[in-house]
Amino acid sequence: MTSRKKTENLSFEESMQELDSIVNQMEEGELSLEDALGRFERGIQLARHSQNKLKQAEQKVQILMGQDEQAPLADFDSNNTQD
Repeated sequence: MTSRKKTENLSFEESMQELDSIVNQMEEGELSLEDALGRFERGIQLARHSQNKLKQAEQKVQILMGQDEQAPLADFDSNNTQD
């Protein structure tokens, strides 16, 4: 059995990398039905985990910027930075 981290212990990048690997394996079409279902289930867990990580990051940015939850986020403009 392959040792893999629990989903909640993965960083966003690790989660996305594993999800990409699962997608590639499934696209090859050489998995048994049971293996494909197992990987699909893991992929759903990873996708949800990644989505939660992004939501947490967005909330943190909003807090740091002093914006309320309803305020829209603006695109980053590197020409408008104050050093």
